[in-house]
Amino acid sequence: MNWDLATILVLLTVVSGLIWLFDKIFTQRVKDEHVPFVVDLARSLFPVFLIVLLLRSFLVEPFRIPSGSMMPTLLIGDFILVNKFSYGIRLPVLNSKVVELGKPERGDVIVFRYPEDPSIPFIKRVVGLPGDEIEYNFANKTLYINNEPVTQIPDGRYIGVGSGSNMTGREERIEKLPGAEHAILVFPEQTMPHAPIKQWKIKPDEYFVLGDNRDNSKDSRYWGTVPDENLIGKAFFIWMNWDLANGGISWQRIGTPIE
Repeated sequence: MNWDLATILVLLTVVSGLIWLFDKIFTQRVKDEHVPFVVDLARSLFPVFLIVLLLRSFLVEPFRIPSGSMMPTLLIGDFILVNKFSYGIRLPVLNSKVVELGKPERGDVIVFRYPEDPSIPFIKRVVGLPGDEIEYNFANKTLYINNEPVTQIPDGRYIGVGSGSNMTGREERIEKLPGAEHAILVFPEQTMPHAPIKQWKIKPDEYFVLGDNRDNSKDSRYWGTVPDENLIGKAFFIWMNWDLANGGISWQRIGTPIE
C-alpha cells in the first residue's frame, strides 16, 4: 500500500468513524458520565476528516508547484487548485473511475500521477489526444500534430523573477494549439544529445503532455504518455504564491486562472 496523504486520510476517517459509531450504538451512559478521551476525540474529528476527505477526493485538491517546468504559465511557489471531477469521479486510494464525466482536451493543464512513480504528482499541458500522431523537432523547438506544425509567434525575451530568475533571457513564444493558445519558453541555443526529431502515435486512453518551459521539462518526450487511469484532475486556479527568493508572497498572482 502506498502511504500517501489520501491513504492516511481514509484510514483516519474510517477509524474515527468506527469508534464514534460503536460508542453511539453499544455504549449507554447516564447523564454527565465521563466520556473516554479516545471517544471524545473521535466524535470531534470524524466530521472534520469526512468533510476533508470528500472535498479532496471528489471536488478540489491543492498542490504546490516545486519546479519551473511550466513557466511562464506557472511559477515556482504557486499554490494551485485542481478540479477533481473534470475527468470523472474516482475512488480515493484505489483511483478507479466510478463515474465518467469528461476527457482531457488539448491545451488543458493537468495534474497526474507520474507513470514511472505513481506516488509523485506531475503537472503538464495536454498536447496530444488518443489517436494523434505527434512529432517534436528538438532543433527548431516545433511541435507537429497529425503532420501539421503548431504555429509559434515570437513574443520577446522572458524576464524571470524569484526562483525562476535563471530563465531570464529565454525566448517567449505564443503557441497556438488547435483550440488553445498559451505561452511557452524555449532556449534556441540549447542542443539535444539525441535525434533532433522524435515521433509518437498516441494509443487509446492515453495523452501526450509537455511542459510549457520546453527546454527545462521532463515530459512525454522522455518517458512516454499518460494513461487515463493516472489522471488526477484539471488545474484551474492559483490561490497563492509563496517564493522566498521573490520576497515571500506574490500578491499579483493570487486569484489567477490557469489557461
